[in-house]
Amino acid sequence: MSKIEAPTLPPLLGGGPPRPRRRALRLLGRLLVAVLLLGSVAGGAWLVAVVSRHQPNPDEELARIDPAPVEPGTAVPEGGGTPPEPGTPAGATRDPLDEWAERVASRTDAPARALRAYANADLIMRAHAPACHISWTTLAGVGRIESNHGRWAGRTLGDDGRPSKPIIGIPLDGSPGVAAIRDTDGGRLDGDTEWDRAVGPMQFIPDTWARWASDGNGDGAADPHNIDDAALTAARYLCAGSRDMATGQGWWAGLRSYNDSVEYAQKVFGVADKYARASLA
Repeated sequence: MSKIEAPTLPPLLGGGPPRPRRRALRLLGRLLVAVLLLGSVAGGAWLVAVVSRHQPNPDEELARIDPAPVEPGTAVPEGGGTPPEPGTPAGATRDPLDEWAERVASRTDAPARALRAYANADLIMRAHAPACHISWTTLAGVGRIESNHGRWAGRTLGDDGRPSKPIIGIPLDGSPGVAAIRDTDGGRLDGDTEWDRAVGPMQFIPDTWARWASDGNGDGAADPHNIDDAALTAARYLCAGSRDMATGQGWWAGLRSYNDSVEYAQKVFGVADKYARASLA
């Protein structure tokens, strides 16, 4: 598998719309769904072109999250502030990033270990792709919708950043509502030698992972099942094409490249906004 390594650094939005509008948005989402979306990259030596063929892991609990009542391109979820830089200062006993993650975790449904991964990716991108303005809250929104922060179907997220059991999506076999994507990695990541499947906390399919794989925890490897690596990979993917995630157009384009559904992007917006507000309380 070809792998693009990110620079090794220290580890580092509720309520649904009225029913008629909700039906209209869902209809629009169905009409606009295109499982293949080309993400062209205009700048950055370490960004490359990739085709998005994303298929989220289905889960009844996550499906019940109501889309946020916002129109595509008209709003951007607040960033929720800048997380502290990781590393234990001289004379201190705790890493300030761990303390921040635990504080935010106590106010949200996200585990501290996942929040640290999202904040770490945010800080790395601030250093290496500052024009993108990707925020930890957006990454947390994606992680919540995709796999409940690595806790899908009763799993737990370990201190090592890996779910207690690998998260493997449904086969992309062309079933109704599902893309048809033949195996691209010999089953190495997803265990399926016939069809591709999305893998890990941020749900990447093997060929997408091969193009964007990033080492988020500095251990010298990129693992889609590790939330540090998956969060940084998702951040880079969302920033493709010199995208500015601080603008309404850029933010919605980024989320629609991840999953081409209006309702999906609205769900992520709602969760991200909720987390941002909780972190500032």
